[in-house]
Amino acid sequence: MESPAELLWPTSADRRLRADVHRVLHAVAELGGAIGYLAPPTRHETDAWLDEVLALVGTGDAALTLAVLDGRVAGTGMWRRGPKPIFAHYADLQKVTAHPAARGQGVGRLVTGALIDDARKAGIETLALGVRGNNHGAIELYERLGFREWGRLPNVIEVGDERFDDVRMCLDLGRQPNVLLRGSTAGGHGSSPRRS
Repeated sequence: MESPAELLWPTSADRRLRADVHRVLHAVAELGGAIGYLAPPTRHETDAWLDEVLALVGTGDAALTLAVLDGRVAGTGMWRRGPKPIFAHYADLQKVTAHPAARGQGVGRLVTGALIDDARKAGIETLALGVRGNNHGAIELYERLGFREWGRLPNVIEVGDERFDDVRMCLDLGRQPNVLLRGSTAGGHGSSPRRS
């Protein structure tokens, strides 16, 4: 399904944009969305998050995209580069949301697909994410876009007295032909022999 939303890639935020981003994050968290808040965030919290993300955008260590429907922000998403220098080729996908009123309009797919393309252009080789184990719709979307599960921490996401799995997924975006993939083979930097 093609979304009627348009994408905005902000590098700064005025009062209206801040209010719109808050509106989306608050509404998603209020319905129990696993986006990093135990309770719906205050405007102060979402403004602080937005300032942090935009600072990272300015250094090339992140990208933020917002889906806009009918002139208002309807969804959010970002990738954030791993800590430098040894993880500079890796990024986490974070805060992929769709306002409850925009669900079913392809916002999540549009945002995620755009972030994948943007991360690839920025030289990211591996894009990873975490998703709550009961969020089957999001897991299916990520799988359709090529992500695969690489691990699962059982019952570590706390929501009151309930615990949920943290499903970790990744997507290989490709790398330069001169990159040597060593995986877990012996040898190379940091290698040590088995002790058995």
